[in-house]
Amino acid sequence: MRSSTPLDTATTVGTTRLPDSLCTHNPTCPTADSLDREAAHVVAAHPEQGWSLLCNAVVVFEDTGELLPDGQVIAPHRPLAALA
Repeated sequence: MRSSTPLDTATTVGTTRLPDSLCTHNPTCPTADSLDREAAHVVAAHPEQGWSLLCNAVVVFEDTGELLPDGQVIAPHRPLAALA
């Protein structure tokens, strides 16, 4: 039986555990919980699939939706002017 432990937001890829933030920039990029989180640098771009991974561990989608490291989903938020 597994013991109950608090969840963390680090990501496991294969046998390598990635930190919550992949940012090594100076100055550091906005964190995933900042309002300007989309200003972080792209560390993996997959335009053919419609998404990119930012160094703050946020996944941004081409429709402007986002997936935060804690699993929270941010709905697409295109400017209203773009819809006209």
